[in-house]
Amino acid sequence: MFSLVFFGQLVLGLAGAEQFLMTGKLHLPVPALIAAGPVYRGSGFFMPILFTVSVLLVGPAWCSHLCYIGAWDDQCSRIGKIKSSHHFKPGLIWLRLVLLVLVIGVAWVMRVSGVPVFVAVWSAAVFGLGGILVMLWFSRRMGMMVHCTAFCPIGTVSNLLGRLSPWRMKISSDCCKCMKCSRVCRYNALKPQDIEAGYPGLSCTLCGDCVSSCSSSSIGYRLPFISPQTARIIFLVVVISLHTFFLGVARI
Repeated sequence: MFSLVFFGQLVLGLAGAEQFLMTGKLHLPVPALIAAGPVYRGSGFFMPILFTVSVLLVGPAWCSHLCYIGAWDDQCSRIGKIKSSHHFKPGLIWLRLVLLVLVIGVAWVMRVSGVPVFVAVWSAAVFGLGGILVMLWFSRRMGMMVHCTAFCPIGTVSNLLGRLSPWRMKISSDCCKCMKCSRVCRYNALKPQDIEAGYPGLSCTLCGDCVSSCSSSSIGYRLPFISPQTARIIFLVVVISLHTFFLGVARI
């Protein structure tokens, strides 16, 4: 719903109601531009600051709860049945780091070379369309969120920066190793070794699919000194509040 309203506002802005465009100007809804845009322009650090503060508040949940594109990848992945984890190599999550370096590098080269804004915008649009193709082809066929887990450069930043957030997803010692959580995880974050270790892998985005799948309530959100049930309520309140704030910002 958040994504639908967000893009609905964008459509209204493109149709002429400019008050619905973020900051009154067209902002391409491509997550990679959160990093590449300011590098190319040499200004406009509002989105990186908003992204950083959000990740510090809710950790890597930016990807699963707050990203306007992540919802698309989620829907594409749900069309197909999750395949065995060996079809999705864990090392692929680091492909996003390579893409992040390339995206920032290309943006910097465009800036120092004096590449026109028109060319830069179309380059960003092509990159965004490439991400949609990844969703439609790979995520749909594999039943996993391949775009978010192996393609989106901002996903890596969210996972790594999210380590500074107090939020954690923990697996208690009562876990019976039934692997139900692994079967519903679309981020490849609950492999057998992760469950054995007692916490999801680096690609976890706190989406919560595993929480509702666990019949023994052995996995859940954790905050220091707070019960899992209360921690989940606080998490949802913060995320919903950020949804509201984001939609408000998009209309300024």
